[in-house]
Amino acid sequence: MPREAVLYEKLPDHKVRCNLCAHRCGISPGARGICGVRENQDGTLVSLVYEKAVACSVDPIEKKPFFHFLPGTRALSIATVGCNFRCRFCQNYHISDLESYGGGIEGRRLQCEEVVRLAEAEGCASISYTYTEPTIFFEYAQDCARLAAERGIKNNFVTNGYMTEESWRTIAPLLDAANVDLKSMREEFYRSYVGAHLQPVVDSLRLAKSLGIWIEVTTLVIPGLNDSDEELEAVASFLAELGAEVPWHVSRFHPAHKLVQVGPTPTETLRRARKIGLEAGLRYVYIGNVPGEDGENTFCPKCGETLIGRVGYRTTEVGLRGSRCAACGTDVDGVGLEGLASDGRPR
Repeated sequence: MPREAVLYEKLPDHKVRCNLCAHRCGISPGARGICGVRENQDGTLVSLVYEKAVACSVDPIEKKPFFHFLPGTRALSIATVGCNFRCRFCQNYHISDLESYGGGIEGRRLQCEEVVRLAEAEGCASISYTYTEPTIFFEYAQDCARLAAERGIKNNFVTNGYMTEESWRTIAPLLDAANVDLKSMREEFYRSYVGAHLQPVVDSLRLAKSLGIWIEVTTLVIPGLNDSDEELEAVASFLAELGAEVPWHVSRFHPAHKLVQVGPTPTETLRRARKIGLEAGLRYVYIGNVPGEDGENTFCPKCGETLIGRVGYRTTEVGLRGSRCAACGTDVDGVGLEGLASDGRPR
């Protein structure tokens, strides 16, 4: 059943303004916001996707990707249809872009209590709100997160970061980590390829970090669009300012959705991006979507020893003693690093 939305205000003539994401849609009666899943029903804003999951599966936490948050553990991943972005390169457009199948609200009833029970039954250390954009199913995520936290299960968002200050502050007490997509440091890129603006994402990263949420950042590197040295240096410089401990995942693009004419990112481009990030002062820069690359591993920022080895989404060797480098004793940034045994498996 539709659920009344949070974070909205009523306007004259039965209009409403949604204050959940940075679009701050003004919505007339009978209309929906940009996300396609929040509808004005006679002056009341409702979520059409509350407890209506389009995806639910168990993933390695590294797949999100999180490399410094509960490494080696599993996460129950859930999503609903809809998104507040229109990324031309979206990998999950079949569930995020409602316009591609006529605006229908797909999914099956999956109650919050059942989500948490599934996480417990599968031995998941956390629940990931992911695949589409968790902001647009905020009420569902918030209620699941509340139940999960009561049972000792952590919560994380995999998000485009287009959230208002109000939504960050509302979810922060329940949110342990967020992987935020920073697609570019150019406003033009966001306008042309995403249908949004850059500044709210920048503001979100700063605010989320100040609220004590563990932050990792992903940039999908697309040939010819955001792969120049200048572009990569701008992202790396901003992240170094945000905090040298923030992990940066530079991920390989594969042709998808409306950018099928663009080829996959060359591995050498990703190696160059990683080098740029390390030279900017970031402690942890990772190459994504290229299994077997050395850039998947975590190295000590002081002595260079391998702290966590990875192959794809699987952790292998571990050179940690607790949350310190076993070789030189340097503190390693992250949450739950001490949970890994020497063979890469959770203790």
